[in-house]
Amino acid sequence: MRSSTRASDTPSARPAEPAARHESYWGAAWRRLCRHHLAMVGLGIIGAIILLAVFAPYVSPADPLAIDYAHTAAPPGAPGHVLGTDAVGRDILARLIYGTRVSLQVGIVAVGIAATLGTAVGLTAGYYGGVVDNVLMRTVDVFLAFPVIVLAIAIIAVLGPSLVNVMIALGLVAWTTYARVVRGQVLILRELDFVQAARAAGTGDARIIVRHILPNALAPIIVLATVGMAAAIIAEAALSFLGLGVQPPTPSWGSMLNEGRAFLRTAPHISTLPGLAIMVTVLGFNFLGDGLRDALDPRL
Repeated sequence: MRSSTRASDTPSARPAEPAARHESYWGAAWRRLCRHHLAMVGLGIIGAIILLAVFAPYVSPADPLAIDYAHTAAPPGAPGHVLGTDAVGRDILARLIYGTRVSLQVGIVAVGIAATLGTAVGLTAGYYGGVVDNVLMRTVDVFLAFPVIVLAIAIIAVLGPSLVNVMIALGLVAWTTYARVVRGQVLILRELDFVQAARAAGTGDARIIVRHILPNALAPIIVLATVGMAAAIIAEAALSFLGLGVQPPTPSWGSMLNEGRAFLRTAPHISTLPGLAIMVTVLGFNFLGDGLRDALDPRL
C-alpha cells in the first residue's frame, strides 16, 4: 500500500536569509577612516582645537589682553603663568587659546570662499567645455602664474590689513586648485550613463550639474578643503607675521611669532610656543586630509 505523503513529512522550506545590509558609500568611507590611525589622531587634534576656540573664555587662565609689566618675558612655569608671558607681560597660554579662534575663523572662511568659487568655475568649465572651458581655464592659469603669498599681499595692500581682508585674500588666491580638480572630475562624470540618461529625459543643465554631477564630485572637494585649512592657517600666520594680517592687540599665532623675534636669545618661548601651536594644528589637518583621501578613494 502506497503511503500517503503528508505535508508534515515534507522537509520544511528553509526560511529565506535576510539580505545583507547594503553599506552606503559614505558609511564605508567612515569605516575606512576609523581604521586610519593617523587620521584619528588628526581628528582628535582638530576636535581639541575647536573645543578650545569655542570655550576660550572658560578655559583661558587670564585675559589675553591684560598687561603686567611686573612679569615681562617670564619663562614657562612662572607663578600664575604656566607658559610664561610675552614682552609686555601678557599671558602666553591665554593668547594661544584665543589665537585658535583667529586661525579657525580664517581657515573656515577662506576655504569656504575658495571652495565655492573654485567649484563653480570647475563645474561650469568641465560641463560646457569648448570656449567656456578655454576662457575659464586660461583665467586659472593667470592666477597660477603668481605665487600665492605674493598675490595675497597684493590684495591686502589694496584692501588694507585686517582679519576680514585676510580671509577674502586667501579665498581669492586658493580657488584655482578647486577649479582644476573639479573640472577634471566633471569631464569624466558628464560622459557616464546616468548623466546621459538625465539629458535624454530633458533635464536642464543646472539640475544635472547640481543634482547629479556635484554630489559625485564631493569627495575630492572635501579632501582639498581639509588640506586647504592647513594652508590657510599657515598663510594667515605668515601675513600676520609681516604685519598685514590680524592687527594688535588681537591675539594671533602669526603676530605672536613676530612679537617674539627680538627675544629669541633671552626668551625664546615667546616665539617657540605659537610656532608649535601652528605646527600641531597643521599636522592635525594634514593627517585628517591624508586619511580622507584614502577613505574616499572610490577605487577602494
